[in-house]
Amino acid sequence: MVIDFNTLYNFPSRLDRVFEEFLRSPMGDDRRLAYPPLNLSNDEANIYVRAEVPGMAIDDVELTLTDKTLVLKGERAAPEGKYFRQERPKGVFHRVVNIGVPVDRDKVSASLKDGVLTVTLPKSEEIKPRTISIQAQ
Repeated sequence: MVIDFNTLYNFPSRLDRVFEEFLRSPMGDDRRLAYPPLNLSNDEANIYVRAEVPGMAIDDVELTLTDKTLVLKGERAAPEGKYFRQERPKGVFHRVVNIGVPVDRDKVSASLKDGVLTVTLPKSEEIKPRTISIQAQ
């Protein structure tokens, strides 16, 4: 009679996998803790950062632009009171967005409407495509 103990040696890793599957986001990514949720898009002229910050005032959000990053910082306060359930996040947040292209810093704008913060980052003129005319000789 041969007893195989190899299946017992893998028990801790199998248990770890069960917990990882249980804690995994249903959306299939591990970014569920990133706040505020945001979308990045661009066109030929601009890069757009749209972040969801419902219920926050303009004074509660701070934007900082460096050479390669846009930093969103702020604090979301919860109204005073006794809660039976609290799902909306509260507290300090800090989100760093990497920007891969040079930006015209003097023309950057930001607006807050319906709980969505929109930051428009105009691309620098040096990276925009240019049409070159060809002369016949």
